[in-house]
Amino acid sequence: MSAALPTSSREWHLVARPHGWPKAEDFALREVPVTAPAEGRILVRNLHFSVDPYMRGRMNDVKSYTPPFKLDHPMEGGAVGEVIASGDEGFAVGDHVLHGLGWREYADVPAENAVKVDASLAPLSAYLGVLGMTGLTAYAGLFEVASFKEGDAVFVSGAAGAVGSQVGQLARIKGASRVIGSAGSAEKVKLLVEEYGFDAAFNYKDGPVAEQLRKAAPDGIDVYFDNVGGEHLEAAISSFNVHGRAAICGMIAQYNATEPTPGPRNLALVIGKRLRLQGMLVADHTELQGQFVQDVAGWLASGELKYRETVVEGIENGFDAFLGLLRGENIGKMIVSLG
Repeated sequence: MSAALPTSSREWHLVARPHGWPKAEDFALREVPVTAPAEGRILVRNLHFSVDPYMRGRMNDVKSYTPPFKLDHPMEGGAVGEVIASGDEGFAVGDHVLHGLGWREYADVPAENAVKVDASLAPLSAYLGVLGMTGLTAYAGLFEVASFKEGDAVFVSGAAGAVGSQVGQLARIKGASRVIGSAGSAEKVKLLVEEYGFDAAFNYKDGPVAEQLRKAAPDGIDVYFDNVGGEHLEAAISSFNVHGRAAICGMIAQYNATEPTPGPRNLALVIGKRLRLQGMLVADHTELQGQFVQDVAGWLASGELKYRETVVEGIENGFDAFLGLLRGENIGKMIVSLG
C-alpha cells in the first residue's frame, strides 16, 4: 500500500441520453470520494484517457455488442496511468498500467483488468493509440478482415484519424500498389500525402466522393477500410475491382443522425464483382496482440510508421474533446491528458 491517498476524484457521468449531437447538459463532471483499493484491486492515477467514436453508440440505450453507459455512473474507456496503491501482489506502486476505466482522475481497477505497459518502449499515450486498441483495429482490420496482400490498391476513409492513418501506412509498408485516403480538410489531405506517404488523398467536402475516388484510383481498388459509411461506402463499391474486400470498422457519418440514413444504392454490384464486405470488432482479434505489438514497435523504431496525437489538457475538457472528435477536429488519436 502507499501513503497519503487523494481524498476525492473527478469523473464524467452521463446524465441524459443524447438525441442527435451530444450536448453539454447530457454530461456532468462530479466529485466522488477515493478509498484504498480492496484485495485484488489497484488504485490508478490516470495520466491520459482516450475518447473514441464508438463511445457515441454506448450513450444510446440500445442493445449492442457492448452494453450502454449507465446514467449517473462514470463513463468508461481506455486509460493509462500510474499505480498509487495496490491490493494485488502482481502490481507495485509506480507501475504503469493500461485499463478500461477512463473519464476520471483516479480509477479503482480490478487487477485482472489491468495490463502493465513499458514507458521506455513508447510514450504512455501511445498505448491508447498506435500501440493500443486503435492500432490493433488497424492491424487486424487490414491484414485479417480485409485479407490484404502485396500489390493491393487500398482506400481508407477517415484517413487522418487514429485508425485510418495507421491503416494507410501499414498498407504502404507491406507493399500496396496504391494507397488512397479521404479526410475532411486541406490540412489533413496534405498530412496524408506528405507525412504518412499516401499516394493520393482528397477532401470529401470538395465534391462527390465517387468522382474524387475514381480520379485518385483510376485502376480501381482492392481493399476498402471503412470508418465513415454512407457516401464513402457507395463510392468504394463503385470503384472496387473483382474480389474486392471491405473491412467495415465504423460509420461515423451517421452516429449522430436522428433519421435513418440511406444505405449504398449500388449494392447489386456486390454480386457481379464478388465483393466481401465484413464488419469488424477489435475484441475478436486479441490473439494478434503479441504479433501486433512486435511489428508496430519495430516500425515505430525504424521511423517507417508515424503517428500524431491531438492532446486536450485537463479532465474538465473531457466532453469538449469528445465533441471535437465527432466533429473531426482531431488529427490522429484524440487524448485527454491529466498532467
